[in-house]
Amino acid sequence: MHAMPLPPRLKLVPPGAWVALAWCASTAFTFLARIRLPGEMTANVLVAAQFYRWDGLLILTVACALALLGSMWLHRWPLTALSLLLTAAAFLTTNLAVGAIQLAQFLAVDLALYFIAAGRPRRIGVTALSMALAVLLVWETVRLLRGWGIGTLEELTVALTAVVAWLLGDASHRTREYGEKLRAQAATQAVTDERLRIAREMHDMVAHSIGIIALQAGAAARVVHTQPDAAGEAMTAVETAGRETLAGLRRMLVALRQADQDRASALGDTQLHPAEGLADLDRLAAATTAAGVQVDVHWKGARRQLPPDIDLSVFRIVQESITNVVRHAETTACRVTVDYLEECVSVEVTDDGRGRGSTTDTGFGLVGMRERVALLHGEFTAGPRPEGGFRVTVRLPVPAAATATTAAAVAV
Repeated sequence: MHAMPLPPRLKLVPPGAWVALAWCASTAFTFLARIRLPGEMTANVLVAAQFYRWDGLLILTVACALALLGSMWLHRWPLTALSLLLTAAAFLTTNLAVGAIQLAQFLAVDLALYFIAAGRPRRIGVTALSMALAVLLVWETVRLLRGWGIGTLEELTVALTAVVAWLLGDASHRTREYGEKLRAQAATQAVTDERLRIAREMHDMVAHSIGIIALQAGAAARVVHTQPDAAGEAMTAVETAGRETLAGLRRMLVALRQADQDRASALGDTQLHPAEGLADLDRLAAATTAAGVQVDVHWKGARRQLPPDIDLSVFRIVQESITNVVRHAETTACRVTVDYLEECVSVEVTDDGRGRGSTTDTGFGLVGMRERVALLHGEFTAGPRPEGGFRVTVRLPVPAAATATTAAAVAV
């Protein structure tokens, strides 16, 4: 059940003001029902003997004072405020010479029950409803014991309105709690997704760089005595890869600290670079080739600017695939094909190695690639090739808006 939201201006009116307004309206209705209005031969309800006397006016004054005081205390002391409203309703009813508390006198109580049930814990709401029903029961019991007339049907109607008011308030309370629970779950899920994204970024960046460093360090160790110059070049490559990894980690940490675009510009760090993408693929291939595994990159279709998330994801997938080749394939070459199609971008990474990328890996590489592709509603396949080696294939849909923007830029 969804509660109907009040217009913004009505939300500014506190609950106590609504209760006070309901009391004033019901009191005015009570008087209008007991006087002859224009066009009427007689009043709808006969006036009690004390209605216009000084004692009747005193009862009216005291009842209104109690009701208004209860309206003022509704926010701070809800049960005390309800007690005052119930007392006012019963007190004013004695001035009407009727057998039951009238629905008009209980209107303010019903509204107070709604606000208590909607804004307070359920225990307080149930207590408030019990108090209201107890007053009605005591009223009828006292009159019955004294031998006076009672209005059973009228009192049942009033009790029903009190229960309905409480049910509406309780439903509103539950709806708000459910909405808060959903928001909390969404926030928790957002945090989890962000942590997974950061873990993938860290894994992709560090795993590739460490793989290159391990290859270069191993090569340097083998030729350090026979080819000192080659060993020096390999160690220089290790230093370069280490510095690039540290720079990438620094960029990531700084990006995580940026709350918004203004704060990012306020940092004023000219050393920070944009996130990596397909534009850096040739540099990645050159670094891997220098480490001992040749990477051939083939481009198909008209190259165009992709959305940042797709561009970064494609680069990370290729980077992780090359890392797996370097670490597990036991081969000296691999092939990367990037195909710009009309509605998607396709990437394929193949090698002629052992074809065991999914068995010797730690499991995070392929899982991370699959998660990236799933978040972008793409297709991902990875497995050994029939002719030998391993293949990773990815198809990521490109939003129509991005395609249209690129086409417009080319036309201009």
